[in-house]
Amino acid sequence: MKRYLYIVRHAKAEEGLPYFKDFERELTTPGMLDAARMGKFLADKGLHPDVLISSSAARALQTAQLMAEQLDYAKELIQTTRGLYDNGPKSYLAAVNTAPESCQYLMVFGHNPDVSYFSEYLTGADIGSMSKGGVVTIEFENLEWAAVSARTGKFISYDSPKQFKNQ
Repeated sequence: MKRYLYIVRHAKAEEGLPYFKDFERELTTPGMLDAARMGKFLADKGLHPDVLISSSAARALQTAQLMAEQLDYAKELIQTTRGLYDNGPKSYLAAVNTAPESCQYLMVFGHNPDVSYFSEYLTGADIGSMSKGGVVTIEFENLEWAAVSARTGKFISYDSPKQFKNQ
């Protein structure tokens, strides 16, 4: 069985200000529009995710919620973890490795540089720095989530809100 992992960088958020904790920064209006646009793009491609796991930081969770709405995924089913906030790519691997085996389409929402490093770690592809709201799609063939590790995935695509800016 083929499994698909969608690694999503949160969309554009408010700039960090001294009186705001970084964890609490929320999406800007353009960020909200980009997250919804990317969700619609994936829905139009036929994506019906089984599990969504998000960093519990406000901007990542808002991105997940906006995309879930477009993907007809119940927002209350989004799993959140603080582990995907500033804990390095190993925390992303732990989230993937513990996904239920019944899951075929998994989405993970988080932060740069971790999402970019993690995408490259899984595929060996040169992805560079993912843009805000960007989505990397990775395919795993005949591999359980618990066995996912370095270079076990096949890079399928990288899409970002930038590709829709002139539409």
